Parts: sequence; structure tokens; C-alpha cells
Amino acid sequence: MLTCVIRYRIDPTQEDNFATYAQNWGQAIPRNGADLIGYFTPHEGSSTLAYGIYNVPSLAAYEAYRARLADDPLGKENYAFAQQKKFILREDRTFLRLASAPHGVPA
Repeated sequence: MLTCVIRYRIDPTQEDNFATYAQNWGQAIPRNGADLIGYFTPHEGSSTLAYGIYNVPSLAAYEAYRARLADDPLGKENYAFAQQKKFILREDRTFLRLASAPHGVPA
């Protein structure tokens, strides 16, 4: 299993638009095959960093998921919304593998 962490640099005056964008992905991402952990907006500290986090089984599964997402009507609408409103200033993806499992096992 891989975890994709998307780090967004957002326009802090458009946090509401990013929240709408995140809510839309909350519908489209699971429907197209990724296990969405969530989207996170600034609360304390930086007002420009936001995150999207989801799991995929492999990079091959990620590529298939991205193709489905690009064809999804809400996915297309959400990509266009972000382009039109320009609230995302930068977007970086990192794929991570869980190294600390199992969790909570007593010593």
C-alpha cells in the first residue's frame, strides 16, 4: 500500500474555494478507486499550506485511478474550478510507504 500526500500552497484569501474543492474530491476520489484519508485546510500556523492524503495499492493502481478520475464528471468539473479560481499556487505529490506498522502492540 502506498500513501499519496499532496501538499498544496494555496491563496489564503481563497480558503473557502479550496474547501469546496476538497469536498468535491471527497466524493470523486473514493468513487474512482483510491482510499481517501482526507483533505486538510490551514487552522493554526501557516495559512497557505493544505494537504490531501489517500492510499492506493501500487503505482500501477494509481495510474489507473488517475485515468478514471480524469474521466469522472465531478473530477473534470473540479479540475476546471481550480483552474478558473486559481486558488492553488503550487501542488506537490509524494508517495510514502508505512514503516511503523504494526501500531499499538504492547512491549
